[in-house]
Amino acid sequence: MRSEGRAHSAWREERRAKDTRGYTLIELTVVVVLIGVMISLTVPRIRGAILTDDLKGATRRMTGIIKGLRTEAVREQKDFFLHFDLESNKYWIESEGMTVEERLIANEKASSFPEGVRVLDVWFRGKGKKQHGVAVIRFNKKGYVRQSVIHLSSEDGREFTLVLSPFLRKIKVLENYVEFEE
Repeated sequence: MRSEGRAHSAWREERRAKDTRGYTLIELTVVVVLIGVMISLTVPRIRGAILTDDLKGATRRMTGIIKGLRTEAVREQKDFFLHFDLESNKYWIESEGMTVEERLIANEKASSFPEGVRVLDVWFRGKGKKQHGVAVIRFNKKGYVRQSVIHLSSEDGREFTLVLSPFLRKIKVLENYVEFEE
């Protein structure tokens, strides 16, 4: 009996050793399939939110254009003007010294905002809010600009506020609509 007990005990230890050596192919396959399903469900949403957010892209583009215009105004030592046609949702740039024909060409070649993104209004210190027609932000040859605020919105209801300070080159971007008053 004793040898049978030892044999049974040795068999149990050998069986435990086999059980703790690793995972079966089926267990590994199930885990890999579950991870694949989770990734396939989440990646398109993340990619879509990051790569196709037109409002954030338009905001970054406007910020870059404004910084570039300030730099160009100082470098060229002439005034630049950023025009927003609030009806057609387009914008274009003019500079001091352009001929009438060059201004017309710039207007005709105006850039559009992405589909679903609109300029709601442009606010100027001392002038108030412009919601219709054409709003013009002037960058003088020293890089200064009247304190201005550009409000952008998207079809899904999100709104961004771009705040231009007269003397600071930094543009403050707020992820909501902020009202400015005199």
